[in-house]
Amino acid sequence: MLQSNPYSACTSILIGRKASIDGSVMIGRNEDSRPAWPKHFIVHPAKISEPAPTFTSNDNNFSMPLPTHAAKYTATPEWTDKFGVFEEDGINAFGVAMSATESTYANQRVLAADPLVKDGIGEEAMVTVTLPYIDSARAGVKRLGAIVSQYGTCESNGILFADQSEAWYMETGSGHYWVAQRIPDDSYAVVANQMAIQEIDFNNSEDFMWHPDIERFVTQNHLNPNRTGFNFRQIFGTQNAMDSVYNLPRVWYGQKCFNPHREQAVSSSEMPFINQAEQLLSLTDARLFLGSHYQQTVYDPLGDGSQADKKRFRPVSLAATQESHILQLRPFNNPAISGLHWLAMGVTAQSVFVPFYAGIEDTPAAYKLGTKTYQPESAYWVYKQAGVLVDAHYKEFGPLLHETQQTLTRDFDELVLQTDQAGQTLSGDELTHLLTNESRRAAEMGLKAYKTLTAKLITQATALSPLSYHQDLNL
Repeated sequence: MLQSNPYSACTSILIGRKASIDGSVMIGRNEDSRPAWPKHFIVHPAKISEPAPTFTSNDNNFSMPLPTHAAKYTATPEWTDKFGVFEEDGINAFGVAMSATESTYANQRVLAADPLVKDGIGEEAMVTVTLPYIDSARAGVKRLGAIVSQYGTCESNGILFADQSEAWYMETGSGHYWVAQRIPDDSYAVVANQMAIQEIDFNNSEDFMWHPDIERFVTQNHLNPNRTGFNFRQIFGTQNAMDSVYNLPRVWYGQKCFNPHREQAVSSSEMPFINQAEQLLSLTDARLFLGSHYQQTVYDPLGDGSQADKKRFRPVSLAATQESHILQLRPFNNPAISGLHWLAMGVTAQSVFVPFYAGIEDTPAAYKLGTKTYQPESAYWVYKQAGVLVDAHYKEFGPLLHETQQTLTRDFDELVLQTDQAGQTLSGDELTHLLTNESRRAAEMGLKAYKTLTAKLITQATALSPLSYHQDLNL
């Protein structure tokens, strides 16, 4: 996430429609920044503004005019906009999903030729100035690419777009230059804070997009280390010690999950961006990856490896996660019911993905509450509190947490199946009300279960005090 802190960084996954078990296109990401920094979840209604509005960032004063017509969209802004809005992820009324951003890092050769722009667009503004104004994933890349080209960017980032047909991954490599690649329908990609896109085929505009002047820029400034080809990762990216312990192991673990028979070094810089999984991938696979911490390896911080191994690599799920999302676009005709915004507040491994339909008109009150100080009625803090209690006694309390997660996940999946069936014959306001009410019911189920879990944890923790004393009855 925030470029000012190299240890604040996210992990992403993209899955093509023919790579998924049910024909869904999925994009997901853990939003990692600070251990106690709440997120809210809201719905922006469709809006017509006359005259055309102007967006101005509270973070760096980036400013640009916006179109008069904005579509409805879901978003997860921060609890305060003092440092920017950081809306991060959402699905709009056209069934287009966007997640921004996956922080990456450009090398010094590139930045010397095209420095980052201090008042250019940054992560905090990208969803806000893009998602309400696009009707396809491809259109999202084009719009954001044009903004970066014109105004510049203050960071290097990876941005995820999806609709029912396509998933796209876009990377900004310097102040103004960018590329994007369509994830093949039968493939997936996992990304972890390192520029990921490899060879660009400039003769294939169906599967690649790019800044129109990027070839000349690279040639003129002698930036390509290879004799042939155009490997974006090698030209614009980094290969350093932080990559080998902070970034690459997460990619290795994701590919290990989905291609378990592939042999790769944990910190290999040659791991492919595009992959075909050994089996079709499901929503469950995406959930497990985003909540992972090197399970069944010696690197698991909660496992039985040596202390050195358990702290050797940064896991996918960690305490700094603010929220995690999976934006699932299923093959239904109506975007209101085909889109599911699965949202896990707080640490992914300790939370649960709650389903919210794209067609909702509002979010529950608990999802609009929460400041940096604990607030018991805030959805973020309800999930965060349970995780904090589990942290203190993981071996004792882990089974209770996992039982709650498994029960809720099963109940949520059942609720979605029932809602899908009930909604197929509805339209207009009737469908909107159904989707809003059922999404609210799912949210209430999750909050109630986690409050019950917290009550059990506090009660059981009373017997685990270091001040306990057991008297010998024979004295």
